Amino acid sequence: MTVADRDQGPERRLAAFIHHEATGGLVLVVAAIVAIVAYNVGSLRPLYDSFLEMPVSIKAGDFGLAKPLLLWINDGLMAVFFFLVGLELKREVREGNLASRDQLVLPALAAVGGMAVPALIYVGFNFYNPAALKGWAIPSATDIAFALGALSLVGRRAPPALKVFLLTLATLDDLGAIVIIALFYTSGLSFLSLALAGGALAVLLLLNRFRVEQTGLFIVIGIALWVFVLKSGVHATLSGVALALTIPMRRQDGTAHLAALEEALHPYVKFLILPLFAFANAGIPLDGFALANLASGIPAGTALGLLLGKPLGIVGSVRIATALGLARLPKACTFRDMAGVGFLAGIGFTMSLFIGTLAFADPDAIAAVRIGVVAGSVLATLIGVAILVARPASA
Repeated sequence: MTVADRDQGPERRLAAFIHHEATGGLVLVVAAIVAIVAYNVGSLRPLYDSFLEMPVSIKAGDFGLAKPLLLWINDGLMAVFFFLVGLELKREVREGNLASRDQLVLPALAAVGGMAVPALIYVGFNFYNPAALKGWAIPSATDIAFALGALSLVGRRAPPALKVFLLTLATLDDLGAIVIIALFYTSGLSFLSLALAGGALAVLLLLNRFRVEQTGLFIVIGIALWVFVLKSGVHATLSGVALALTIPMRRQDGTAHLAALEEALHPYVKFLILPLFAFANAGIPLDGFALANLASGIPAGTALGLLLGKPLGIVGSVRIATALGLARLPKACTFRDMAGVGFLAGIGFTMSLFIGTLAFADPDAIAAVRIGVVAGSVLATLIGVAILVARPASA
């Protein structure tokens, strides 16, 4: 090893850590732990609450938006997260795993089962509580960053095809969550704002049609789209997905446009937006983990939906699909591997917490959601990793 190599060693190790798939999940865990500590230490909780309730306003002449910081995080910064999700979805559909029918059928069927069964379990626990039923979609979501990070901890024991399967499954899961948010968590529509949003979207589509390369122009119109969608009654984060779908795949000289934007945005989402969201939404009372509280409808339905519903729905769908000859197991994978991935898909965290904020306004209900999401996600992680660690290492 040369002196130059030794000098660059720490930098390379730092770069490897930053780009490691487990790093994003680790940062989210740290942010959640800090939030839980702040929420449960008497002297810190007022600071935590006042930070999230701090009013933030943006004005331009007579027009302005004023919201507490928590809503700017959940409605504004999460729109950027969904913008990144939209970029990833478009790339996967056009050039990635979702472009191949052979690779798509099995994870698509698994995603359907993995969303339906958790929702049914949640409904079963809350059937006689109409208010609680609004949260039926909470355990249907999968946190891609956490799930892939947990899978990376398994190392060579997980065959490459298993990672592709989980990535495709989680991507389709995100797409399903987007559809659910659009269809079931929209209220009080303003048709004027919807019309203005439609006009902004039409302009973005024209920019795409003429292969305009100025990303800044897309972003400026995308911000206008976000404002119109925010005022329309449709959840503002969906504007991020719509904007992403209008970004051209390539520039006129053939170089990557969408993928370059995705790569540039990913560190900000990974190390700023998602940790801030986790910090703002993971504050839960530790006494809420008493058995009596966990056994009530919302936390029990959420936790068991993630912990049991996800693996049951995914493994069941995979068994049916393979038995009917609709698809084959990924290369070098077994049904035990599918069970391990099923549990990892039960890590709802970011997406489940987000849907919980849409489903409920009552602080007690939101606290119950947080308890269920954290309990279910932690147990699902431990079981999923244990199952996959026990398999022989892949060649």
